[in-house]
Amino acid sequence: MLAALTPQHSLAWDLGEHYEQVIGSDISESQLKHALQHPRVHYIHTPVSMSDDELVALLGGENSVDLVTVAEAVHWFDLPKFYSLVKRVLRKPGGVIAVWGYNASVTSPTLDGVVKRFYETAKPFRDRKTQYLWEGYRTLPFPFQSVGLGSEGEPLPLEIPKEMSFEGILRMLRSSSAVTAAKGQGVDLLSKEVIEELETTCKAFMLAGKV
Repeated sequence: MLAALTPQHSLAWDLGEHYEQVIGSDISESQLKHALQHPRVHYIHTPVSMSDDELVALLGGENSVDLVTVAEAVHWFDLPKFYSLVKRVLRKPGGVIAVWGYNASVTSPTLDGVVKRFYETAKPFRDRKTQYLWEGYRTLPFPFQSVGLGSEGEPLPLEIPKEMSFEGILRMLRSSSAVTAAKGQGVDLLSKEVIEELETTCKAFMLAGKV
């Protein structure tokens, strides 16, 4: 969908598959170690101490990037600094920036109730920066011209189907920054009791017969 918006497909910052070259970046070296490898994807470590000019040079210079994407992360950024960098590196004309995230998952009526209670319990431990996320990016500053896929104040609703195992659901919940923050305060948001309640809503069943 996004690839169809950019006239050229030479370089993307953070996205894969549709571009000749992709650069994925993160301030955390440990995060990069978990990144999926791909022959057209190059990962770079961009510590907070790196200057804007150094980062622009690593990305190929000004006016060199066709597409910038940020999934489930832009709310953590220093937005004025990041947007300034984006405006420097995006190709003109034709370059596109896209950011997206999710703040809830829809699985089944039974499981959704348990997950919703988990998120409510986690609310006191949320970082204030995640407020943009929980508001569905409706209040996120986004000083860019619309390309028809959402705009400042009016994000485009997305449906992203994904098959997920019970372990996958647990990994998703454990990855929440609120879980880490709560643990630091001696609170286990994913206690044995919560996990057992989740398990009872994820039981499989079947009927079979013969004549």
